[in-house]
Amino acid sequence: MLVVTELHKKYGSFVAVDSVSFRINDGEVYGLLGPNGAGKSSTIKVLSCLTKPDGGHVQIDGLDIVAQQAQVKTRIGIVPQDIALYDDFSAKENLLFFGRLYGMHGADLRKRADELLEAVGLLERGKDHVGSFSGGMKRRINIAAGLMHRPKMVYLDEPTVGIDPQSRRLILDLVKRLNTEGLTVLFTTHYMEEAEELCHRIGIIDFGKIIAEGTIPELRAVAGEVSPIEIELRDVPTPQQLEALGPIVESLTVDGSRLSLLCRDSKTALPAILQSLAQTGARVHHLEMDEPDLETVFLKLTGRRLRD
Repeated sequence: MLVVTELHKKYGSFVAVDSVSFRINDGEVYGLLGPNGAGKSSTIKVLSCLTKPDGGHVQIDGLDIVAQQAQVKTRIGIVPQDIALYDDFSAKENLLFFGRLYGMHGADLRKRADELLEAVGLLERGKDHVGSFSGGMKRRINIAAGLMHRPKMVYLDEPTVGIDPQSRRLILDLVKRLNTEGLTVLFTTHYMEEAEELCHRIGIIDFGKIIAEGTIPELRAVAGEVSPIEIELRDVPTPQQLEALGPIVESLTVDGSRLSLLCRDSKTALPAILQSLAQTGARVHHLEMDEPDLETVFLKLTGRRLRD
């Protein structure tokens, strides 16, 4: 469905996307993950026909994204992170408006709007102004607007950011259902658990390059024997005191009283870690050890958390 080959995009002398290549198969949910400033947004702008690439090639459903842009736009639905709705319109009026932009009209237009209002759980609120909606409800209408013209592929850019748990669960379940019906999805998120739940394959981008790609098990294998340890402390040591852990751990992140560590051999490293912490006067309140997950892979590859 999507083939990106040696994509290059720069702004002045700054290279935002550096020879990025990846494919998304028909009917696949593909996650594109990267810390802020990694090149993810610049890549999506090119794929959305909002800016032209400075090099490389992109094909969507066999169509060139530059030479056949008008045809490409009919095949993709875009759901941006920022809400793209009119507050003074009702929910249904918003959907009718966006449907008309794609040439829809008449009974098909109205039927499609009602179908999507029902799909996002807001059929009974269809006549209410969007300005009166909660953030979660707006995001659900935002998704419906991107699906009005029945695209073959949809870009969902952080569709669950800043919303209530109920709306978040509804959106994730909706993505799953649409995918089972054949919709191809490019999904970006800052929530690792969402990527693990939804995505068939994931590409991790950093400094404008795809640095890893594969299924969840394939990416976990990248972490090798590295395992995460989470420790919540009382009497947190100073940064200088924590430097003593350097030879023991591969990565250390401090968030208030919580330490996130990556260790090559956690069973051997843990006693040394606890001894080193005890020598600083720190007291362990809670400790968790787990198998490598997507967060672990991300930290190992980028040295940063997804929101850094």
